[in-house]
Amino acid sequence: MGDPLGVRKIMSSYGVLLFIHIGTVFISIAGFLTRGIWMMQSSPLLQQRWVRVAPHINDTLLLVSAIALVVVTSQYPGPSSWINAKIVALVVYIMLGIIALNRGKTMQIRVTAWVLAVAVYIYMILVAFSKSAFPV
Repeated sequence: MGDPLGVRKIMSSYGVLLFIHIGTVFISIAGFLTRGIWMMQSSPLLQQRWVRVAPHINDTLLLVSAIALVVVTSQYPGPSSWINAKIVALVVYIMLGIIALNRGKTMQIRVTAWVLAVAVYIYMILVAFSKSAFPV
């Protein structure tokens, strides 16, 4: 009979995309946690070129894999409230990350933004696992 609908191809594409997405999620938060600790220590490591460039490369892969997963699974924003919640949380996370690592005027503001960004990140992971905008 074969595979007339290409289910195997879709499932293998889905598996690869999910692997890339989850891998980049872990790399992203590990990098953010590390950069936050360096920020609190006023480490010169934060000024190294690779530290400024690598997160953008990883986060681009993360975003592309997320969009690809949405397309492959046909779970577009709008009807899927949990995807909408993740998108809103992502925007909040990015804004808090910018404040924490670049724009915060004082160390207290930066640390507060960093802690809040980590909390938003945890929320996004809970939403992803529960497939609910209100995972708790």
